[in-house]
Formats: sequence, C-alpha cells, structure tokens
Amino acid sequence: MEVELDMLDELESLRFEFGIPEQERYWLYLQHRYRGLMITGCAHAGFFCKLIINLSKLLQQQPRTIHPRTVSFDAAATEDEEVAVGIIGCGHLGKQLANVLLKVVPIPAENLQISTRRPESLVEFRKLGVRCVYDNAAVASWAKVLFLCCLPAQLPNICLEIQSKLDKSCIVYSLVSAIPLPRLKNLLNHTNILRPQYQFIEDFDNIWGENEEVPSALQDTTIIRGTCPYSTLGGVILNVKWLEGLCYALINVCTSRSVFHTQALKLLNKLLLPVHLESCKADPASCPKFQLTDFMNKSYVRNLYQKRPFPWFDLITVQLKETPFSQHISATRSLQDHISLLYCESFGLTISEDELPYVSKVLQPVEEKE
Repeated sequence: MEVELDMLDELESLRFEFGIPEQERYWLYLQHRYRGLMITGCAHAGFFCKLIINLSKLLQQQPRTIHPRTVSFDAAATEDEEVAVGIIGCGHLGKQLANVLLKVVPIPAENLQISTRRPESLVEFRKLGVRCVYDNAAVASWAKVLFLCCLPAQLPNICLEIQSKLDKSCIVYSLVSAIPLPRLKNLLNHTNILRPQYQFIEDFDNIWGENEEVPSALQDTTIIRGTCPYSTLGGVILNVKWLEGLCYALINVCTSRSVFHTQALKLLNKLLLPVHLESCKADPASCPKFQLTDFMNKSYVRNLYQKRPFPWFDLITVQLKETPFSQHISATRSLQDHISLLYCESFGLTISEDELPYVSKVLQPVEEKE
C-alpha cells in the first residue's frame, strides 16, 4: 500500500493546484505566506522558550536574594523552578506549536498543558503525557509561559476567564495577530505580554515546503535561515521590537526571582551572548556586553542602588515605544550578528561570520497603532 501511495504522489491531477483555474493560480502565494508565517511564528516561540528554560537553569544555580522593596510576587509561583508552559487553543497552529515545544525545544510532556474545546481529539499528545483539558482558567493559573492560539473572536471571552488567574510573573505570548497589544493589555489586565508582529515582502522565494510538520521543517537549514529574526529570506519579516520585548521579559524573570540587577546583567550576557564572532577574538573590545544603560535611562541608573533588582518592565510599553535598548540594538551591528548566531545555533545550525550578511539584515520596526 505504501508503494502505491508513493506512485500517486507524482500525479499532477491529485495536487491542490490542479483544481484551481489557471488565471487564479496567482493567489497560491497566499498559501505559501500562511505556511511561512506559521513556521516562523512557531520557530520564534520555540526560541523564546529555549531562552526561558536556559535562564531558569541558570537561576537555579544562583543564591536566592530578598530585598524588602522588591516587587511582590506570589511565593508559590516562584518556588518551583520548572518552566510550566500552557497553550490555550489547539487548532492547526496550536498543534504545530505543541509539537515544536515537545520535539524541538524540547520540554518534558509533564511541563505542558493544553486547554481546548475538544481535548478528546488530542490523542497523540495525551499518549505522550501532556495534560489536555477544556479549562482555560486552570491552565492559565498553572503556567509560567502561556501561549494564546485561539481565534480572534474567542479571545475576549477567554481573557475574561483567565485575567484573575494569571500570576504577575506569567509571560503571556499571543499568536493572535488580529488583536493589538493595547487591546490585549486591557482585556487581560496584565503587562507581561509578548506578541510578535510580522509583515511580508512582495517578491520572495517559497522556501517553506509543502505539507511536512513544523518540527521537520525546522531541520531544513534554509528554513532556519528564513526564520532568523533579521532575515528577509522567505518573505516573512519579524518586527524587531519583538527582540526588545524578549530581552525585557528575561529581565522580568530575574526581577520576579529577586535577582540583583548586577547579577541579572551577568545572566543576560551569559544567556544571549555565548556565541561569538571570529572578529571578537581579534578585537575583544568589539564584542558586545550588556550594560545597565542599555535598558534604562542614565538618570534612573544613577539613582539605582547596587543591591536592587531591575524595576518591573511593562512589556506592552517596551514593544510600542522607543526604549534605551531600541537605540542600542539598532546602532550595534555586532549585537545583531551575535543574536543571529545564537538563534541559528539554538536550532543546530552553525554559520560563519561570512554568511551573516545573507542571514542578518537591519530592519526598521513596524509601527503598531495604540
């Protein structure tokens, strides 16, 4: 039977495009865009989870510090060092994301919970040990990272269910592109929210393949390059403000654990800048290293006590407004290249410095209306 199916694969009459009139085949590019957007969104979510998990491991090695003026967090939420990941909504995108989290990141099945209207349909995830329920509030109260993968029309009711259940330190990562950040902030009454924004270029090569699962696609070196945050290959472009939100989200994780800002900077350097360019060896001074003034204005830094955590950052503001880090990262090409190297290596792709111009390209942030 398998041999027979392989023989049928080459039959043009069985392909999706065959039933579309010749004059309408131009619109097939939308199918490629959709697939490229799905793979890119899942890849960036996976990269973010990798960083959160690695940071959690680094924090486990740190002595716990408590300061009386530290931002108050739920004690129970910070005791368990495991990164609990929740997904609300498990249609096609949610399933692909879950597979990336389990197979590419990877996270243990017991650290993932999914809430969907049809949990009985997720047999493959249940067999792996993933808890699949229809209880948005329970998953939201349990998760430290919560992915929203529902339909835009469902989001207001879901937010109403979960807004009182979210811990302050929980990072909500929205893949619901139709709901802007200010609206999402109001719906959730929450400031620790990340939402990537994407745009498309007109002319692009279809590098995204056809029907393979996203974890399989992310083994293709061309596709990994196409999802790189500064890449225009493949036509799907990430708003670089997402990288700022990611960095400030990592800082908030440190703040929630009462880590002093001096130590948090060391952790950021260790986490985000472990891979170096060849030129760094020849000129160590050119190798980037995070400073306090990269994230806060100089007047605030002057008044910040040595043994204090970073302040709590509103990630919505970070992604919508100009920040000290906006200026720093846009003016520091070596930092962009280091992040490109880190991103590719997190997916098992080692690239040389000579290849960076084909992966990394400075892009202007896409403005989002408030």
